[in-house]
Amino acid sequence: MGAPAPSPLVHAVYLRISKRLLWVGPAAYPLENIVRVFTFVLRPRRKEAIVRFCKRVALTLAMAVGLTVLILLVDGVAALGRGESSGGPFIFFVSLGTAGSLVYFLVEMTKVLSARSHFVLAVETSGLSTAMVTSHDPNHLMELVGRITYAIDHPEAEFTVRVEGISASPQTYHFGDNVNMYGGSGNVGIANS
Repeated sequence: MGAPAPSPLVHAVYLRISKRLLWVGPAAYPLENIVRVFTFVLRPRRKEAIVRFCKRVALTLAMAVGLTVLILLVDGVAALGRGESSGGPFIFFVSLGTAGSLVYFLVEMTKVLSARSHFVLAVETSGLSTAMVTSHDPNHLMELVGRITYAIDHPEAEFTVRVEGISASPQTYHFGDNVNMYGGSGNVGIANS
């Protein structure tokens, strides 16, 4: 059957542990700052892309209709005084802008809808940094989770492996865990007993 076609988001990098540092390509993460190493499926935000497209289309069409009505009203008042109409070129530009916007929105939505899911290994640090790599073989990533967590507890551990790095936009993909929270305000993640 063969491997899936390569994604433009994926590029080859070396994941290396050396001297208590985790290197993911050119980025270094001190092992003592790593708080979580895990795997998950990075899925495109398809539902959000469709909703965003529908909102943009509705807003664009409403603005186009509003501008067209405004042009016709202004043109109608001016035509009474002059006896001629001059709104045609303005309506053409509104139509051209509307069509261009709709094509742009369609292309943006199509990019997200055609994006594929990736099985990734993520490394989170105590700061805001997160490193992600991917592989066609989920078992390989699970093995790497074990090797990285082993290296956190064993300072002498060192290894290098070639993996695929991934650059993904948060507008296109879901990152991390999903948490549903109901009610309240100013939640800080503390449970009261």
